[in-house]
Amino acid sequence: MLPRRQDYGKRKSDGVRSGSVINFRSAGSPGSVRRSSAVLLPSVLTFLVIVASGGLLLMIEKGMLNSMETPSPRGSARRLELIGETRKHGADGADVDSQILQEIRNRTIRTMCSQKNMPHSIWSLSPPQRKTVLQHILVNDEYRFLYCYVPKVACSNWKRVLKVLSGALESVDVNVKMDHRSDLLFLSSLKPEEIRYRLKHYFKFMFVREPMERLLSAYRNKFGEIESYQKKYGAEIVRRYRKGRAKDASVTGDDVTFGEFVRYLLDEDVERMNEHWMPIYNLCQPCAVSYNFIGSYEHLGRDSAYVLQRVGAPPFVHFPERQTWYKPVTTQTLHYYLCTLPQKLLRELLPKYILDFSLFAYPLPNTTTEHCRH
Repeated sequence: MLPRRQDYGKRKSDGVRSGSVINFRSAGSPGSVRRSSAVLLPSVLTFLVIVASGGLLLMIEKGMLNSMETPSPRGSARRLELIGETRKHGADGADVDSQILQEIRNRTIRTMCSQKNMPHSIWSLSPPQRKTVLQHILVNDEYRFLYCYVPKVACSNWKRVLKVLSGALESVDVNVKMDHRSDLLFLSSLKPEEIRYRLKHYFKFMFVREPMERLLSAYRNKFGEIESYQKKYGAEIVRRYRKGRAKDASVTGDDVTFGEFVRYLLDEDVERMNEHWMPIYNLCQPCAVSYNFIGSYEHLGRDSAYVLQRVGAPPFVHFPERQTWYKPVTTQTLHYYLCTLPQKLLRELLPKYILDFSLFAYPLPNTTTEHCRH
């Protein structure tokens, strides 16, 4: 049986009060990052003021953030400084945008994580929280790096890379089914002093993805293709949320609707969620672990190449190409699913993933009537 709904209203002050939101209409493409980069940093400060006043969740519940405009740019000196520094090294516009995005994420994370109620090391986490993050950080001792894997953010391909670097796999292009446990070293398997040493001295990175896109990807994959998930989660979701099916033994769970999936997520405690839809914040704890680099799914090729170069991987090791059978979540697909979802469900869902939106500089989804009409 799946766990029943937790009283999220009593819990949200623990994990959401210190989250900030950056609401940019056109984020999500390289061009949009370039157009918005001048206004991002002042927006961080503006939303921090909103958060400090305790008004963030109220604004989400009332739909106020959907119509909020980004503040006008004031003082883009840091952006100009970054551009000047980058041009000196011969980098192009895409690299400038990448550096700006990294700067935004780093500053936001530093600001949010410096608050007293946020964890400042893995040892200040609760035992369940520490267990989760240690089980999601992979270790490579030869190249001295730690990688926190996030399901549905190209983690299978990164695990292939780690297996090639350790010699367990000949090439990332070898056509074999991925074993997500064998030939991989997890931080959780090491002793405390060994963990401390690696957290202090190794290069640490993770990859993030737009939160709702990641959820939709998990929904389509697990309930549309994976029989074990249909039986374990899908059947119970249908029985719980579909009228007249509570005691139906014939339910197979292969026809879960996106709305039913979202209702299930609302009833879940984020710290007990399956890893495929647990918030990225809870999986990798960016306040407790000081990551050197946070790449994004939206710039996967470029950011992966940077990481491989940074850790000194051999030239023959490259990040795998996307499989031909893979069905990406397009902007149009995400638009369709979010706009057909009852607005009440979406407004209730956003607080559970608010730290993923705010810390990693993703805009809240725009699902106003006018936007969805188009």
